Amino acid sequence: MDSELFGVVLEYINFVFFVFTMILFTLFSLMAYFSTRNSIHYRNKNSFTDISKIMASPLAPTITIIAPAYNEGLTIVENIRSLLSLQYVNYDVMVVNDGSKDDTLQKLIDSYDLEKIDVEMDPDWKSKTVRGIYKSKNRAFEKLTVVDKMNGGKSDALNAGVSLSTSKYVGCIDVDCLLQPDALLHVVKSFFQRSKKRVIAVGGVIRVANSCIIQGGKLEEIRLPTNWLARFQLLEYTRSFILGRMAWGRIDSLLIISGAFGFFEREIALAVGGYDTDTVGEDMEIVFKMRRYMHDRKEPYTIEYIPDPLCWTEVPEDLKILVNQRDRWARGNLETLFKHKDMLFNSKYGRLGLLSYPYWFFYEWLSPLLEFFGFFTILLFAYLGILNWEFFFMITLAIFLFSIMISFYAILWDVYSYNQYRKTKDILILMGLAILEPFIFHPIVVYAAVRGNYKKLFKIKSGWGSQVRKGFAKAS
Repeated sequence: MDSELFGVVLEYINFVFFVFTMILFTLFSLMAYFSTRNSIHYRNKNSFTDISKIMASPLAPTITIIAPAYNEGLTIVENIRSLLSLQYVNYDVMVVNDGSKDDTLQKLIDSYDLEKIDVEMDPDWKSKTVRGIYKSKNRAFEKLTVVDKMNGGKSDALNAGVSLSTSKYVGCIDVDCLLQPDALLHVVKSFFQRSKKRVIAVGGVIRVANSCIIQGGKLEEIRLPTNWLARFQLLEYTRSFILGRMAWGRIDSLLIISGAFGFFEREIALAVGGYDTDTVGEDMEIVFKMRRYMHDRKEPYTIEYIPDPLCWTEVPEDLKILVNQRDRWARGNLETLFKHKDMLFNSKYGRLGLLSYPYWFFYEWLSPLLEFFGFFTILLFAYLGILNWEFFFMITLAIFLFSIMISFYAILWDVYSYNQYRKTKDILILMGLAILEPFIFHPIVVYAAVRGNYKKLFKIKSGWGSQVRKGFAKAS
């Protein structure tokens, strides 16, 4: 009797695992379909648009680019020079020095001829003490404002910038990111291209800049990263942004805008209280809050997603730094999902509650945990001699081949759409990485996710960690 019951339990486990796998296969196939439809729609819609006319329009809205900086002395001057040379008229750049311990502030003062000015802040707005606000004495840098404040973390720095800004829109980016010269033109067009819905936020693709050639704050040559970790991340970013977020954008269910490149309507950002300083997943959490705010007001709205390669960033090339980053992402994911847990399967929030939130819960949060514990379960079953080897090999092979197919599709669609990597050798390298990823890179990501969840669930204190910036390669 006991052996029969045990056999039934094993069959049930196999069935649940099979169903879970089929759901993921179906979901990713649909995501590939919707992302393709969205990409084609975007290309067709913008093929005859002259975005340069936005620059000359007297109706062009004001935008403040907010760039938090902490110990960025190595690259801060060149990074700000890049932000000051964007092709747009009504914008300014606000660098928030978040209590840097290096020479970040002094380099900015010396390089841009800054002097302290008097500016009133909202006394009720939450952020650490602002020690000083600086503007340049040189009219060539009149778009630049530097805020020096006590250290409070990225969220707190962004809140200070949102509070001090007077623009209609605020762009929250990483200070080390490189924006294409026409990036703001694309952003403004996205805010105004809807007539029946209010666009409350705009996000976009993040590209990997490691090993690319940068000259004078501009991207001169796109190169495949030489570091193996950076290459795997490039593959991951391509799949995630080109397929994943494009698909969610197609059905208006996007729940995250990357902190490296996110633009928001300032009025709505202020209405929801700005960024949450109690989470390390602030970029995801503010999107949740803004969407809930608009849903509760029953006002038609949307969030736009730009697939054009407008933002380039440096990704970790050190294994320890990468694990710390993914650890932090996992903690931020769990914090946000828990804070907004009442959205799960809540029809009040439409597709967000019935589709998007469950995806983040079951795939982005739960799936790595199932993979981790499933691995040890397989070892235990094999040791006990009760593992169904035929089923195990068949399902493993199916998952492996499907993951390669999705990665290949993302690579080839990216080549067809934007052709960033034009050398056949580079494409073959990326396809080779897609075959190796499940054995090399994916286990690292799963380990980091498990570690992050462990820290959060057992309340082990852990902050943002740090990333050592090497700076972009310069033309010789």
